[in-house]
Amino acid sequence: QQEKEDLQGKLKLREHLSQTAGKSEATPAPSKNIDLEMKQLQCKLKNSNNEITKQLTTIKALKKEVQEKEQQIRELQAKISQLERDLNMKRHLIEDLRSRLKANQENKKTSNETLESLERKVKALAEDCSNKKTSIDSLKQRLNVTTKEKSQYEQMYHKTKDELEKKDLKLTNLESKMIETECAMTELETTASQQLHGLAKQSKQALETVQKKLLLTNDKVEEFMTFVKALSRELQHSVQELRTKIKQAKKTGEVTVYKKGLTQESVQLAASILNVSTTDLQEILEVEDDEEAAKTKMESEKDKEWLQYIQKLLEAEFPFASYLMDAILEKLNEKKKLVEEYSSLMKHA
Repeated sequence: QQEKEDLQGKLKLREHLSQTAGKSEATPAPSKNIDLEMKQLQCKLKNSNNEITKQLTTIKALKKEVQEKEQQIRELQAKISQLERDLNMKRHLIEDLRSRLKANQENKKTSNETLESLERKVKALAEDCSNKKTSIDSLKQRLNVTTKEKSQYEQMYHKTKDELEKKDLKLTNLESKMIETECAMTELETTASQQLHGLAKQSKQALETVQKKLLLTNDKVEEFMTFVKALSRELQHSVQELRTKIKQAKKTGEVTVYKKGLTQESVQLAASILNVSTTDLQEILEVEDDEEAAKTKMESEKDKEWLQYIQKLLEAEFPFASYLMDAILEKLNEKKKLVEEYSSLMKHA
């Protein structure tokens, strides 16, 4: 557009000169040269208009490509949020399994305590039975004594016999109760052992599944970290390539025009426009080269700092997705600006 405006200004100047030349009859030959220059300038103007239309089509294509990349970034963000939700669900599941394991351990302690109390009761019943057996033996001895003295102690014998029958009934009742308690003890022991075995199996299987899921989530997180690192390195590499292309375009487009490709007349014209001498113009061009070198050094340091910041974000604690997104968007915006600058340079070239 600047070239177009310059050409239009030159055309107006040439038209003015041609008009003044037409009025003056003394110089007819320069007017023909002016007409030729006007035609050349009109051709240049048409060529610049065609180049502008071409650059506009390329800009539209680049904008479409940027929109596709933004869509890919949104899809990746959705995947990352899904992974974070899965990880939170797995953490809640692990905490639930731990609480269940604690409850099972407490139930096991209570069942052990009940078993110990039942064992103590069985021991007490066994002692009572042994004592009653000794008493029965003593009664039998007394019975033998009473049989010898039957004639004298018949009444006493009948009484003792009745007492003996009563005690026998009590003994049978006690024996039946003892058998029932032993059966109940065996049933309790079997049921308790079966329940403990089942609980141990369930807790072991649950822990194995949880460990497998944790390993899978760790692998997914490592894969995401490698992807983010590769993406950041690729962005930084593409930005560096664009910078080098822009520098090459500037060198080929500007430096060659101002230092080598121009005639002495055009150099003097540029110096008169800038209101400086030709030597000052050459010094300004050299200073711009030095400034460009310092700028490239500062940009490379900024790229290193950006990569270090990405690494710190990946090593930081949750949540860090928003900060990571801001950093990558910053680099993408920088790349977009460089692409626009490069396209404008190529358009001027």
